[in-house]
Formats: sequence, structure tokens, C-alpha cells
Amino acid sequence: MENVRRVKIGVIGLGARGLPLVNGCFLPMWENGLVEITAVCDYYQDRADEGARVIEEKTGTRPFCTTNWKEVVDHKDVEAVLVLTAWESHVEMCIYAMKAGKPVGTEVGGAYNIEDCFRLIRTYEETGIHCMMLENCCYGRRELMALNMVRKGLFGKVVHCSGGYMHDLREEIVNGDVNRHYRQRNYMLRNCENYPTHELGPIMQVLDINHGNRFVTLNSIASASVGLHEFAVEHRPDDPIAKANFAQGDIVTTVLKCADGRTAVITLDTSLPRIYSRGFTVRGTKGMYCADGDYVHLDGESEFDTVATKLNNAEKYEEEYEHPIWKEYRKNPIGGHDGIDWLVYNAFVESVREGFTPPIDTYDTATLMCISCLSEQSVAMGGAPVAVPDFTSGRWIECLEKPEEFKGTYALR
Repeated sequence: MENVRRVKIGVIGLGARGLPLVNGCFLPMWENGLVEITAVCDYYQDRADEGARVIEEKTGTRPFCTTNWKEVVDHKDVEAVLVLTAWESHVEMCIYAMKAGKPVGTEVGGAYNIEDCFRLIRTYEETGIHCMMLENCCYGRRELMALNMVRKGLFGKVVHCSGGYMHDLREEIVNGDVNRHYRQRNYMLRNCENYPTHELGPIMQVLDINHGNRFVTLNSIASASVGLHEFAVEHRPDDPIAKANFAQGDIVTTVLKCADGRTAVITLDTSLPRIYSRGFTVRGTKGMYCADGDYVHLDGESEFDTVATKLNNAEKYEEEYEHPIWKEYRKNPIGGHDGIDWLVYNAFVESVREGFTPPIDTYDTATLMCISCLSEQSVAMGGAPVAVPDFTSGRWIECLEKPEEFKGTYALR
């Protein structure tokens, strides 16, 4: 690999997401000469110590270690910050880092109020420092291939997209008090689309959101909340959690309408038994792609073909439509999550090192995060429509930045 400057990273959060990323992504990036982890932090001392120990064991260098996250941001040997903490803390940490002049990448999760999203935007516009949502599903192999198909016109005019965060998380949520995991308290106290970014990140690319299009309205409906209570009664019958009330509906369905009339439906489905799926689907006037079954259907083919007859037929489109990012990645695949962690974190590091706009910028980050609090409002009003703010102040019409600003190995535009 060509020699490049190492980016000095401070990592805040070493729990169920942070420590596996250190092992599976950051340390391989360190070995490849891309980063150096100079500071680590967690609210819990044992997690902070374990993160520092792992890094020292693998690299011979012990990073600065603390339980005070501001000390990571303020550290003289940190030039960029990663926020891998509980959802509630993301905005405060990101804004503090941006005001300190340090680009920040934040793990996924929704916002708790619209004002926080506007605070992110104002901070970027005052400082010029971006906050990148580290939405790895934007770099999923099939999501990128479908995006390439869309841009090459295979599906005609795209009219509708759908997807979901559909993942059986009952054990993680119900045992959150034991495992010190933030999801439990969120499911007990909120009822909303709490994790919109996995499905919406790729959909935003397809629908040109913030770059010629935007979301204008949102409607959300939540089902009854039953699954988590039943799971708690069955698995922890003598514990207070078995008597707890969970506010979060088992399935939340959210409909988004775009300025150009196109639509998207996203689904949160995390507290009932199911197989994992993101359900990413693109529908156009000349054809479609559906992740459930991994198939492509084109205009002129029989509408009576079953999913079984088309199962995995997307493979035959790889030679012509595989996205360039994945063509390159397949030469040397690294990292977990089918490579998507490696790609999104490399995208962040590249943008910091080269000093250009990250592929998922602060406007995109605010748009992704706002869905949760808007959904919470809509659910509370029985599915009534709510307006989605225009964080770009109209610049989406002119596509925000000039095309030449979207550059780099991991550019999505």
C-alpha cells in the first residue's frame, strides 16, 4: 500500500460496538498505516482499561486512557474523534469535537429533538468541521450495486424505496441492565423509529436526498408492545424486568414523502422472533431490486415468476453493475460486517486525512438523525403527518456542493 499519513484518532466508547471495532477494524487500519489510536475513553473504567490493553497488546503503544470523554477531544495528539457511545450522548460529544476543530464520526442512532439536529448544522456552518454519520450500510455490497444500477438507468425512473432494521434484539434489550446496554432504557421510555439509519442511508443515496431532492413529510405508526414483555417473563421470570412496561411498539412503520413525489417506507422490527434482514428494495418504472431473495426483476419479465425462480439472480448482474468501491474492496477484503465497517471507517479517515467533505456529511447526518424524534411525534399523534425540516436551507435544490467536492476512494456520488 502506498505510504499515507496516519490519522491520530481518539475513540470514545468501548462497549458492545466500540471494542469489536477496535479489534476488527481500527487495529487492521493501524497495521495498514492508516490510523493511530492515541486516546480511548469509556464511561466505565473496566471498558476503558480493556480497550487500552488490547491496543497496547497489538501495537506496543498504550493510548491515553480516561473515563472523561472531553479529555479525549482535548488531547493534543488527537486530530479526529469517533463517538461510539450510547445514543443519548452523541450530539453533545459531536458538537464539542467540532467546536474543538476536530472532525468527528458518530455511530448510528436517532436524535431526541429537532433542535439538536439544527445545533449540529449550525456548528458545522460556524466551524467548517463536519460530523459524519458512520452509516456502514451505505457501503453494503448489494446496496451499492443497486445504487449503481439506478445511476446507469437499469430500473428507469425510481418511484419508491423500502427497507428496515429487522433484527431480533430481544435478548440484548431485556438484558440491557445486566450488560450495561443503552437500548433497554430507550425501549422502556420511547416509542418511535429509533434506528432509522441502516435502511435510510442507502435509500437517501438512491433518492438524491439533500442533492436535488429532500424529504418533506413523515408518518409513523407503531404496533402494540408485546414481544419484549413476553421475552422477559419467559427468560427472567423472577426479576423486576418481568414486570416492566416497554413503551416501544414491536413494529414501527414510517412513510416518507419526497419533494419530487417519490416515497420511502422504513420498518423497525426488533422485538419479535424473525430472521435478520434490511429488506432493501428499489422500485422503478423499468424494474426493481429486492434484498429479500437477492433478486432483480426487469420490465418484460413475467410478473408470475416467484421469488424462488429468481432467488439470488442478482449475482449474474455483478460483472456489469458491481460498484467500483466493491470491485476494489474484493481484491483484499478486511474487517467484519461483510466489509462495511472497513469501508465506512476508511471513508471517514480518508476525508480527515485529505481534508475534503465526507461522503455522509453533516446535512446527511442531521437528516438521518431527525427521523427518530419526528417519528416519535407522529406515533404519539396516531400516525399524523409531520414536516421534515430542510437542514440545507434550500441548497438541496442546487445539490449543495459542486460535483468536484465529492471525491476520494469512498465517494458515494
